[in-house]
Amino acid sequence: MIDLDDFDLPEPPMPPMGGDGDIGFDQADIDALFGDLGGPVEKKKGLRAVIESKVISQERLPMLEVVCDRVVRAFASSMRNLTSDAIDVSLEEVTSIRFGDFMNRIMLPSMVGVFQVKEWENYGLITVNSGLIYSVVDALLGGRGGSGSAPVVIDGRAFTTIETALVSRMLELALSDFAEAFTPIEPVTMELERVESNPRFAAIAGTSNICAVATFRVDMEGRGGEFSLLFPYATLEPVRHKLLQRFMGEKSGRDSIWEAHMAAEIRKTQVIVDVVLGEKAMPLAELKALEVGQTIALHKSPDDPLDLACGGVKLAQTQIGQRRGKVAVRLITDVSKERMPA
Repeated sequence: MIDLDDFDLPEPPMPPMGGDGDIGFDQADIDALFGDLGGPVEKKKGLRAVIESKVISQERLPMLEVVCDRVVRAFASSMRNLTSDAIDVSLEEVTSIRFGDFMNRIMLPSMVGVFQVKEWENYGLITVNSGLIYSVVDALLGGRGGSGSAPVVIDGRAFTTIETALVSRMLELALSDFAEAFTPIEPVTMELERVESNPRFAAIAGTSNICAVATFRVDMEGRGGEFSLLFPYATLEPVRHKLLQRFMGEKSGRDSIWEAHMAAEIRKTQVIVDVVLGEKAMPLAELKALEVGQTIALHKSPDDPLDLACGGVKLAQTQIGQRRGKVAVRLITDVSKERMPA
């Protein structure tokens, strides 16, 4: 049996000591090491707290989700015709995010397409991640896909002109299919303006602006990736009231039966119209001095047009005459839908 007391073992090292005998790292040093320099955390107040808040409270756009579902079917067919491969397209999510947060989440290398919506006079983005970029290029150049193929090694180089042109064809198809799916809501034209590889050159909104993002997944026989369509809420503002509908054709509470009934009843309503023979400005004293039988000159001849009014609103112009022994008027202008000048 071996006794450890028979061996001269070295003493264990002592922890570093401070000048007063304490351990060298105190709480302040630990806080500084991990980035906490102490002191109360200043809370953001007022408008800055609202702008820089990470919480996004935005109303859902149900019809935008319906449009994206239509894009899935149309884009899958377009990609099959483009690549002659078995393509599976799925909708990952439709969500809201701040523009700055979205741009910071783009994984490089990637392509960012800037497109313009002609009718809305505003812009949107379509982003493609590297996996889908190399899969599309490989498919269009005749590469064979499959689960057994080796993964593409990304070496950090810039995209070539050929790669950019091939991916641009896919982006144009995606924008065309989205515009076609949007036609039942409102006809739009989306044109791809340019493709950037650096997200900083594709800024179309402020960092705090809220945007709607639809993310799609494309699978191409064991390869593929994701692409996203981004619309700032300022871009969707012209059709926001239509995107808030719960289903296609919703009239936001209008009832066609009651609308037709009210229109029919209004047409049956009797109104009193006045024919203004003429007007003359008189002092109040002269008006009070008028007596029965006194004549007032109106400076109107029998052939001059007279104003037809209802409730003090001039509607049209007429000529006075006689029909079947009664005084009558004949319209010489159409009834104006707008108020005629006095």
